[in-house]
Amino acid sequence: MSMVQSAFPPRRNSVGVQVGSIRIGGGAPIVVQSMTNTDTEDEIATTVQVAQLARAGSELVRITVNTAEAARAVPGIRARLDDMGCQVPLIGDFHFNGHKLVTEYPGCARALAKYRINPGNVGHGKKRDEQFSILIEAACKYEKPVRIGVNWGSLDPELLARMMDENARSGDPRDASAVMYEALITSALQSAERAEEIGLGRDRIILSCKMSGVRDLITVYRALAARCDYALHLGLTEAGMGSKGIVASTAALSVLLLEGIGDTIRISLTPEPGGDRAREVVVAQEILQTTGLRAFVPLVAACPGCGRTTSTYFQELAESIQGYVREQMLVWREEYEGVENMTLAVMGCVVNGPGESKHANIGISLPGSGERPVAPVFVDGQKAVTLKGDNIAGEFRQIVDEYVQMKYPKKAVDAH
Repeated sequence: MSMVQSAFPPRRNSVGVQVGSIRIGGGAPIVVQSMTNTDTEDEIATTVQVAQLARAGSELVRITVNTAEAARAVPGIRARLDDMGCQVPLIGDFHFNGHKLVTEYPGCARALAKYRINPGNVGHGKKRDEQFSILIEAACKYEKPVRIGVNWGSLDPELLARMMDENARSGDPRDASAVMYEALITSALQSAERAEEIGLGRDRIILSCKMSGVRDLITVYRALAARCDYALHLGLTEAGMGSKGIVASTAALSVLLLEGIGDTIRISLTPEPGGDRAREVVVAQEILQTTGLRAFVPLVAACPGCGRTTSTYFQELAESIQGYVREQMLVWREEYEGVENMTLAVMGCVVNGPGESKHANIGISLPGSGERPVAPVFVDGQKAVTLKGDNIAGEFRQIVDEYVQMKYPKKAVDAH
């Protein structure tokens, strides 16, 4: 009998880049990053949000450095984070005046773990080359890596105009969108080549070519990945709000990640008014975990509900358990090895409940409409106990806690 084989390609080989304590590319796990939306001039507010993003699981955090006051604030933000025991590397997002800021505020240039430069808006004509060089020279001086981030909304207009003219004069002109794709890739690769000529090593360069459209992004990154071995940062430039942003990011990044493309990702969600900025971190983690590329937190499988599950109890329990394990992971990840790989199932009736529950490490099958008011719990495929009464949720959480303590080895304590 023939067996079905996995059709997913291997991870693309890329040059590894060290960003503070975090490694990007070179076979390292795909890194989750995010960006603050506070005014960087406000040290306290920015420090608080960076720490919140890091606590949620952001392994790198980018901050805007757009004014002299913001540049002056960066060393203080770094110091405050260090005092809190938050070692997350900070990335400085530079545009337009970045060459002045890294020159005039060396404390800022030193405190950042990486610089992000957009070659489309560092200047025009001769100034562009000069100002780009100043930024790269600062990166060389302070031994910092750089992300050369090309963006379709701020693509170098001179480069695009030249390529459009060349295309128009050719005997077989291509579609305008194809020329724009090529301009994005050319800008990234030529900028990286120039950075190397100035003295920045390949092991300090990360590239990105961000678009807003899902198909556009996939097309550009497939071509970029085939033409270089630089580490690649993935993300839509403006994913959008709510479900639209989540769906668009998932659709685009999942395709690329499953093709082995991408070394670090950011989900650019627009928060609802008063919304949690850390939502984009959770979405990034869930994309990587559901595609089988990394594990961050035990996942809870839950049935969608139907006419057999007219009670909302299983929905409430699933939500409660998912929130509980995500919060507990802040403790578990410090104490236990491998707990992020645990799987849980909260099912709502007898049709798929017992079977699905047996496939999880811990599963509970709640009674559906008209069924006996009991809830069997399965542990590693075997029925362990039947819960009933008013404290099923509390008793199930206790079972999860006991399973973690029993199943996963304690991490070694560093004596130093």
